[in-house]
Amino acid sequence: MNTLLPWLFMLSFLALIECFSIVEKGKQFSKEDEEQYRVYFMDEDDIISSWHDIPLFDKDDFSNQTCNMIVEIPRFTHAKFEISRDLKLNPIIQDQKNGANRYLPNVFPWHGHVCNYGAFPQTWENPFMEDAWTGLNGDKDPIDVCEVGSSPLPTGAVVPVRVLGILGLLDSAETDWKVIVINSEEAKAKNINTLEDLNMASPDIADTVREFFRYYKVPSGNPENKFAFDGEIRDKDFALDVLR
Repeated sequence: MNTLLPWLFMLSFLALIECFSIVEKGKQFSKEDEEQYRVYFMDEDDIISSWHDIPLFDKDDFSNQTCNMIVEIPRFTHAKFEISRDLKLNPIIQDQKNGANRYLPNVFPWHGHVCNYGAFPQTWENPFMEDAWTGLNGDKDPIDVCEVGSSPLPTGAVVPVRVLGILGLLDSAETDWKVIVINSEEAKAKNINTLEDLNMASPDIADTVREFFRYYKVPSGNPENKFAFDGEIRDKDFALDVLR
């Protein structure tokens, strides 16, 4: 079964391309504004907004238990790609600071990002309102997603995922939820529906995600990150409440 899984994932991506394809512009890792790398999304007719036009819930799951994740940073890579809040149609771009492209530092023993990292469309962590659970305002971005399946996923993939739990990162006194998910194809193949199922199938992976986010800014001279609920990863029902 494990040998077949990568092919199953590839087939699911091919099916998704019929609904959403990507248009790449510029050059990857370029620092020049006119060559800035951008990933736009298209439906069958036109370029659309990644943030506002891609649905949050997968249309094939009428129970609204399967969400669409937009992959920004593939697992094991360093370039900090993210959905642009400000550019028209919200393409994925490489984030910059002081005119330089941003990269995730290596944090031993991890190489690059420990998960496929991205965002949920049609969500927003409101910077003008205290979060009901953390008491801190939001960080202005769509809600972040950590996909912990066995295969790296490419930037720009729109992947149906099963929500398993959520981690309440408190980043610079802002609420920065991290939803832990697994792609729906692997969830079905391995019968993973809850955090407990994930911990049985992939021991320590959820805890590894938390520890990565605790330390990933330390190499840049920042202190360890703090978490709501003393770092407890809350369950699927709590995560879905946050999404709603």
